[in-house]
Amino acid sequence: MTRTRTITQVRHGHPKDRRYDLKQIQTGLAVTGDGGIPLLSRVIDGGAAEISQITSTMNSLRAIAGPKEFLLIADSKLVSYHNVTALIAARTAFIAPAPASMVDDAVYAALDLDAATVVDYVPARDENTPDDRRETYRVLEDTHVLTGPRKRDPKAEVRRILVHSTGNAKGQQRAREKRLAKAREDLEKLQRGAGGRYYNTAEKVTARIGVIAKTRRVTDCLRTTVTTDTAGRPALHWHFDQAVLDAEAAVDGWYALLTTLTPEQADAAEVLRRHKGQGAVERRYGNFKGPLAVTPIFVQDNKRLAALVTVICLALLVFCLIERQVRRALGGDQKMQGLYPGNQRVRPTGRMILYHLSGLRLRVGHATDPPTIVISRGVQLHLLDLLGLEPTHPRWPET
Repeated sequence: MTRTRTITQVRHGHPKDRRYDLKQIQTGLAVTGDGGIPLLSRVIDGGAAEISQITSTMNSLRAIAGPKEFLLIADSKLVSYHNVTALIAARTAFIAPAPASMVDDAVYAALDLDAATVVDYVPARDENTPDDRRETYRVLEDTHVLTGPRKRDPKAEVRRILVHSTGNAKGQQRAREKRLAKAREDLEKLQRGAGGRYYNTAEKVTARIGVIAKTRRVTDCLRTTVTTDTAGRPALHWHFDQAVLDAEAAVDGWYALLTTLTPEQADAAEVLRRHKGQGAVERRYGNFKGPLAVTPIFVQDNKRLAALVTVICLALLVFCLIERQVRRALGGDQKMQGLYPGNQRVRPTGRMILYHLSGLRLRVGHATDPPTIVISRGVQLHLLDLLGLEPTHPRWPET
C-alpha cells in the first residue's frame, strides 16, 4: 500500500498583524509547565484555522504522555463545541479562557465582587511592588453549557471560573478613557466645522459621525442630533450616554476560564494559578521570533521551509534546556547577580545567558598544550559552573 504525506503549504491566512496581503506558514508549540520546554512542535499550513488544530495536538500529546495524565492549558482558540467534547471524551483535562462573545456582559455586571474569593497569587512582574500596588485576583465559580451546531447534539457542561483582575480593570478603564478622549476631539472638531466648507449638509455630518463612531469604537455610548437652520446649514449636538459607560465600567476586569478539572482536583483559585502557566508558551513564541530569529533565507519549496522551521524548533529546545538548567542550579528564588548593570538580582533568561557566554574566547593550543577557554568576566565562570561545564578547559580529544 502506498502512503502519501501531505506537505505543509505556504498560503494566505489570518495573521495577527493583519497583513492579509502576505502568505504565511504557522508553527505550533506545546511546552511543559516545568521550564517551558517544548515537547511538541509542528509546521502548519498558512491557511489552517487555529481552532481546528486542537484535537490533533491533544492526540499527539497523549501519545507522548502515554499512561500519564496531563493538563492542557491553551488560549481561547481551544474553546469550541467540537474541541471541548473531544477533550471530554478523551478524559483530557483542560483550562482555557472563554471567548469574549461566549459570555454576555450582563453575566459579569450581575456579579458581586465582594463575594469573590481573593486568590493567593502574585504575578512575577509585581514581586518587587509594594503590597498595596500589586495586581489582585478574585474568583467566583458556576457552570457553562456549550451547545452543538445541530439540535440533536448533546450539551456539554463544564466548570466556569469567573476571574476579576484589578490590573485588567485599570487597563480597560485607561483604554476606554483614551477612546473617549479621541472621539471627543474628533466630535468637537466636527461640531465646529458643521455648516462650513466640508460639512455643509446634514448628510455629510451624519456620514462623518458614523466614521468617528466606528473608528473610535463609541457607537454604543454616542448620542447625536443633527439639526438645520432656516438656511439649511447643519449643526451637531452630541453627548456620551453615562448609563452605557457605567455599564461598561461594571464589567471591567472580569473574564471567564473554562475547565474540566473537578473541585476535588483544583478549587477555583488553583484553576487560576494553573492557567497562569500558559504564559510560558507565549514566552517561547517570543524566543522563537526574537533571539532565535534567523537571517532571511530564500528557500525553493515548501519542504525546505518546513525543515528550516523544524531546525529553529530544535534550537529552541536547546535554548530552553540551558535556561532551565541554570535556574534549577540556582535554587531558591532562581535569581542571580551580574547579568544586568546595577548588579540587581534577576532570573536569568536564555537570551541573557547566551549573551554573556558569547563573550568567551578560545586560546588555541598545540600538540602538548590543550586549548584554553579565556574567561573575561566572573559572571561567565558562574554560568559555566551552573551549567555543569568545565570552566577552564574544553574537551580534549584523545589521540
